[in-house]
Amino acid sequence: MRSDLLRNQKRFPFNIFLGLPLGNFTIHSSIQITMVKLILILLNLFLALQGVAQENRRATPWQEDLRFFQNTIHEDYPFLFVKTSPEAFDREVETLYAEIPNLQDHEIIVGISRLVASFKYGHTHLSFWQKPVEFAQFPYNLYAFEDGIYMEGTHKDYPEAVGAKVLAVAGTPIAEALKAIEPTVPAENAQYFKAYGINNLRYPEIVHAQHLTQSLQDTVTLKLEKNGRVFNQTFTALPKGKSIPTERGFVTPDTSWLSARDQETTPLYLQHLDKVYFEEFLTEEQAMYVRHSRIQDEPGESTKDFYARVLEEVVAKDAQKLIIDLRLNGGGNNYLNKDIIKELLQTEHINQIGKLFVIIGKRTFSACQNLVNELDNYTNVIFVGEPTAENLNFWGDNRPVTLPNSGIEIAVSYLWWQDKPALENAEWMAPSLPVAMTFEEYRTNQDPVLEAALAFDEPDFKPRPMDYVKELYFSGQAHKLAEELPRMIQDPLYAFCDFENELIKQGNLLLQSGRGPQVQAAIQVFATVLNLFPDSANAYKHLGESYIATGNTQKAKEALHKAITLDPDGVGVAAQELLTEI
Repeated sequence: MRSDLLRNQKRFPFNIFLGLPLGNFTIHSSIQITMVKLILILLNLFLALQGVAQENRRATPWQEDLRFFQNTIHEDYPFLFVKTSPEAFDREVETLYAEIPNLQDHEIIVGISRLVASFKYGHTHLSFWQKPVEFAQFPYNLYAFEDGIYMEGTHKDYPEAVGAKVLAVAGTPIAEALKAIEPTVPAENAQYFKAYGINNLRYPEIVHAQHLTQSLQDTVTLKLEKNGRVFNQTFTALPKGKSIPTERGFVTPDTSWLSARDQETTPLYLQHLDKVYFEEFLTEEQAMYVRHSRIQDEPGESTKDFYARVLEEVVAKDAQKLIIDLRLNGGGNNYLNKDIIKELLQTEHINQIGKLFVIIGKRTFSACQNLVNELDNYTNVIFVGEPTAENLNFWGDNRPVTLPNSGIEIAVSYLWWQDKPALENAEWMAPSLPVAMTFEEYRTNQDPVLEAALAFDEPDFKPRPMDYVKELYFSGQAHKLAEELPRMIQDPLYAFCDFENELIKQGNLLLQSGRGPQVQAAIQVFATVLNLFPDSANAYKHLGESYIATGNTQKAKEALHKAITLDPDGVGVAAQELLTEI
């Protein structure tokens, strides 16, 4: 019997599974199977717990970094909560904190960049070029022209793509793709995003983290259009550490890189990009052109000496126009701006309306915004081109905040720059002569912005129309104001001015004072707006507020009901709330 039992038994080496010197034990086969299953379950549980532990070890440092950044902002930089609130910021922090264990490292970095960008100040940013990050780049340079987003330059391996219009990225229409990456850009305004943000589309890590691709991959396919033909082009990312050679936003062509622009000639604004500033007298137009691309001194000639020399030549040659081109100027040392303004103020020959022009654009930023503000404050300048990339007043001058575990450095602004009264702050400086460039104009080396400045000849032009309107109002020239305001609203020369909203803004300033005479004046302003713009729901809403302030609830109700009728889902919502309060 014992021998039969032995035949149904097998020797089971426990030490194979447990790694223990327990020797060989003889057990029944059914018991053996059960033990194997139990050991496998325990082994799987052990491996799972080990995986969780490893994941926690990876996630914890990132979560600590996130908390460090959150606490640093609240403790040292609470003044940055202007365009976002502490509550909104903290909600986003908690969402990312909870997601970190399930995210790849690059997704966490992009998530942190979204938090940084939420303050919407360009000087507060996370660079994707720094060593701890080292994002790759697809080999193309995008540029926003008046007629769309184009491949301004590419690597030589993609000759058909250079100069093509971008229709889609990884199957997503370009407008939606740009919207997807926008949260990663610390865009002060739409111009900043166009100039400095759209090329976040060339980072594979951002393209994935913002859900344009399902996984992190080193290729991406773009739908392009060129010469009437629509086609797909797949790009392979450059090795990490390799970047696209650009200067002031444009590819520098060489043996490896192609530019969409015809290289046979070079327009003035792209000449001598290695120089901070240079000048050229245009004899035929009797105009002095200056391209100034950085607020800093040129080695060998200071900013002060340069402008002194140039303005001496302006007078000596009896120049009829001075055109200062700041469209590629991204800033620098704004303490140098004073010398420029002083030289211009001392040169009455050129500091006149119609003679002094300054070209601005979507790369005009930082200390150059300060220069633009001061030119606007103190000279008779006419701005030409596109709006600037910076708010008029802004948080600038950043210092590094280094995350303790990852070593990632975040630049955080700490200095407030205010050249304009708080009531005059705006998202950008808008040109009085708005001119944008199409891709074809760029490709063929045309410069419609400079041409507009050279061709302009309107001696009675008012570059600041609202200043003129206020001057007539406060000087009691009501009759002239009644003639001039409708004329200017209809004049294409003043299409750049949003008279409706600018007038409402002035009326609202009077209303907010809370004083009887000012409130009555506000009613007059809003009535004027409605006479000129009878479908202005916003004016009706503010008129209703004004009547509430005077105690005339009947007229207030009439105005508020009109606002609701004209714009029920917009201004009408606020008007309805005011009605409820009445």
